[in-house]
Amino acid sequence: MLNIPNILTGFRIFLIPIFVLFYYLPFEWAGFAAAFIFLTAGITDYLDGYLARKLDQHTAFGAFLDPVADKIMVAVALVMIVEHYAGIWITIPAMVMICREIIISALREWMAELGERASVAVSWLGKVKTASQMVALFLLIWQHSITMEWLGFISLYIATALTLWSMVVYLRAAWPALSKNV
Repeated sequence: MLNIPNILTGFRIFLIPIFVLFYYLPFEWAGFAAAFIFLTAGITDYLDGYLARKLDQHTAFGAFLDPVADKIMVAVALVMIVEHYAGIWITIPAMVMICREIIISALREWMAELGERASVAVSWLGKVKTASQMVALFLLIWQHSITMEWLGFISLYIATALTLWSMVVYLRAAWPALSKNV
C-alpha cells in the first residue's frame, strides 16, 4: 500500500546508492554531502515510524521494509567506514554490529513463527543503540576534523557496547522460547 510512511521508507532505499556515490566523489565537500544524505535517511527513518503511528498508516509491507532499509543503510555505511579506515579497531565494531543485526533479525523472524514476536519487539535500548550508531556513522562519514573523527570513534565504541548489550537483552527475553524449542 502506498502511503506516506512507505514512501519515506522507499525514499530511504533510493538514497543508498546516492549516498555511496557522494561518499566516493573526489571533491572536498563529498564527505559533508554523504553525511547529509545519511542524516536525511536517519530522519526519514524516524519520520516514517512516527507518521505510521500518528496517521494510523501501519502496513505489513511497511513493517517488513522499514527495518530492511535501516539495516541496509547502516551496513553499507559500516562497510564504507571499514574500507576507509582499514584497521582492526574499526573492523571489529562493524563486524559486531552487522552480525548482531543478522542474529536479531533471524531471532525476530523465528519468534514470530512461534507467535512470540512481542517478546523481542524493539525496545528503548535498541532505539538508543540506533541513535548512537547514527551519530558515530555521521561523524565518521563526514570526517570534517580530527576532533570529529575521534568523537566518531568514541561514539562507535559506545554504539558497539549498546549493540552487544541489546543483543543480550533480546536473547534473554527469547531464551524461554529458544530453550523450549531446541
